Amino acid sequence: MPSIASLAPFPDDLPTHSLLVVDYALVRANDKSELDKLWNAATQLGFWYLKNHNLHDEVDRMFDVCADTLDLPLEEKMPFEQGDDGDSFGYKARGTIATDKFGSSDNVEFLNIAQDDALSWPRITHRTYPPLVNDHMEDTFIPFVRKSMAINFTFLEFFEKRLRLPPGELVRRHAVDHVNGGEARCIKTPPKQSTVALGAHTDFGSLAIVHNRLGGLQVMPPDSEEWLYIKPIRGYAVCNIGDTLSIFSAGILRSNVHRVMPPPGEQSHFTRYSITFFTRPGYDVVLHALGEHSALIADAVAQAPEGQYETGSTARDWVARRIRNLRLKNRKGVQSWVASMGTEHRGVR
Repeated sequence: MPSIASLAPFPDDLPTHSLLVVDYALVRANDKSELDKLWNAATQLGFWYLKNHNLHDEVDRMFDVCADTLDLPLEEKMPFEQGDDGDSFGYKARGTIATDKFGSSDNVEFLNIAQDDALSWPRITHRTYPPLVNDHMEDTFIPFVRKSMAINFTFLEFFEKRLRLPPGELVRRHAVDHVNGGEARCIKTPPKQSTVALGAHTDFGSLAIVHNRLGGLQVMPPDSEEWLYIKPIRGYAVCNIGDTLSIFSAGILRSNVHRVMPPPGEQSHFTRYSITFFTRPGYDVVLHALGEHSALIADAVAQAPEGQYETGSTARDWVARRIRNLRLKNRKGVQSWVASMGTEHRGVR
């Protein structure tokens, strides 16, 4: 894949969102002003830049291995396709999921490696992967997964405190000794595209850490109908809150709508690769507001429509429902698009 230096610069005349920049080193040091900044970012937009995350070497290796894997011939990737039953792990071919209510197809392919499979390697917990992934599980995927988990668990511990939850209340719902939906994702968007790469959505799980070298990621701020680019900044990751943290917190933590467009300007001539790590709750965790453990959350529940944060769904079922209804082979009209949505279509902020 092209070196970072050879990529075209992000255009300077596009509408962008000036995300708050959070310094992970200061977060770990319990710097009060930095923690306040993280809280503001997580509750107001649900997106922030993260610097000093110490993931640079792992991310560089991920970009190289993921590009090599996704550049393989289609026939070498299809045996690992995730299928139409709602499974997330494995390969997703381009053009297999909807990007809007009309059933327009997506423009990306990606490969999801389960957190559980990385941590249990070489024992298989969920599924198998292409040989190239297996060859680099120990030197690339496992280090990336472990360091990304450490960052997200630091955030979870902080959110517990600010939400006035008992220590461990969020962390235990993401315990690594329980089967869960956490995953590392490699994404590829071909060059010179003009349609939406990945449609408007909120993330399925709790937290995401995104690494981009080319533009395309956009957010729609609250109380706005304008899409704003998130400019990729070298050395910075982009973090965001997902559905399950929004539900656990009764909307205090914001799961915000976002989408992926083709790279803008001269960047459109390049293949866009990106790397994401998702932290998700254990499969059997029921998604509901944790008002019984926090007066702050209970107050938020009381101000919301009755039952708004009682999903009646486990974390596994929440993800499977969304993926299953996005798959074009399962499409039954507009109702499939609505059924694929997370908090943005269910009244949860």
